[in-house]
Amino acid sequence: MAQDAGWSPQDADVERPSPARMYDYFLGGSHNFAPDRELAERYMQVLPDMPEIARANRKFLVRAVRALTAAGVDQYLDLGSGLPTQGCTHETARKINPSARVVYVDVDPVTVEFGRSLLDTTSGVEILHADLRAPQAVLDSAEVARCLDLSRPVGVLMVAMLHFVPDTDDPAALVAAYRDASAPGSHLVVSHATSDYHPETMREAASVYNSGATHGMNFRSRAQIGALLSGYELLEPGLVDVIRWRPDDDHDPLGGDVSRYNLLAAVAQKPSVVLAT
Repeated sequence: MAQDAGWSPQDADVERPSPARMYDYFLGGSHNFAPDRELAERYMQVLPDMPEIARANRKFLVRAVRALTAAGVDQYLDLGSGLPTQGCTHETARKINPSARVVYVDVDPVTVEFGRSLLDTTSGVEILHADLRAPQAVLDSAEVARCLDLSRPVGVLMVAMLHFVPDTDDPAALVAAYRDASAPGSHLVVSHATSDYHPETMREAASVYNSGATHGMNFRSRAQIGALLSGYELLEPGLVDVIRWRPDDDHDPLGGDVSRYNLLAAVAQKPSVVLAT
């Protein structure tokens, strides 16, 4: 059961809902505050399937990391990671490669402090308080320098993250910045909320989210999401509904209705020669 923490970093705004802490609440976690839960409940009045959407998103992350680690990827930069709890990147990767290394990045200071307490004795894993919209600051950080070798292929994760980046912040340029900083053979893992299935409902959901959260929601079409992946080569099965990216479980609590998930996903690879944008 969720419960308020007895402390928070001095620069944290715990009165304003955080996407990371709301996501923790949707997943049934306990690292969230009353304002996070209140806005999450309002959001679920519009999208009652949100807990299942969050779980499907986490399952996609696990499948993607598992596939990449099995293919030889042994280091990850998890942008907008939220809390490194059950089913997180380093746990998933280390089931295949115990020496896999991970840097988690999140902009919410409370989430970062909680994450540091969870990872206190875990070697080869770092958590960085930074905004993914400042790629040079992320890439030049001491945490990345200690943990990752960017001259070698890296898995860059933007899972349920780019829909918090408005068009005014040029999400395509942000993706390109991380792509250009990574070695050939690196991968990008993306999931992104879409407005294709129920545009009116998505507009209502966005208005609820945008009314109080620290970062607003920006639903995009399949074509718009695909355009963010320019310069990468998509792995099979391409940009698809989240439950259809290499599924490994026949059970679906929403009956396979992709329109109830409103979430697209893809894994892509940076080629030896960057494709024209």
